Amino acid sequence: MNATTRNSRSTSPPRDDVIRCIENRALAFQGFDIPRSHLEPLQLVAYELGENYQHHTDWFESPSQTTAEVGGNRLTSFFVYVTAEDVTGGGTNFPMLDAPADERWCEFINCDEPWDAGVTFRPIPRNAVFWQNLKKDGTGDRATLHAGLPVTSGKKMGMNIWTRQGPLSELYRGKD
Repeated sequence: MNATTRNSRSTSPPRDDVIRCIENRALAFQGFDIPRSHLEPLQLVAYELGENYQHHTDWFESPSQTTAEVGGNRLTSFFVYVTAEDVTGGGTNFPMLDAPADERWCEFINCDEPWDAGVTFRPIPRNAVFWQNLKKDGTGDRATLHAGLPVTSGKKMGMNIWTRQGPLSELYRGKD
């Protein structure tokens, strides 16, 4: 990824008891049908003033990124807002989604944006956004196009939790 696409920083934390607990909850959320072997290592992402991640999908088109060794394509994504210190901006925008009609959603999405801009989830600490990346036929769902919008003040930290279609080899999965 080049700096024009993403200028935030990321790392994968060691798989300790806390990370295993988070992984277990992510798997349980999905109905216990996805085994631990399909989880990628969690990724922490830090965004400071002006940092963002341009529109992208979490699923891949390149066959080199969807080999059996890496578990095929990314099946699901969670983005968890870990912290958001005095942050403005920094939401997660899905430009192809229709905004919900019920105003109660305004607690979680930015209802001040024009509806033709799609849906932008607010960076609320301890909240998460979940989506399925692939259609039933295994092709990527273009409606999952999303961006981490620029942070205009403060800073935020997020966590990516991704599952794959199949098991990752031990080289890519890390130690359980």
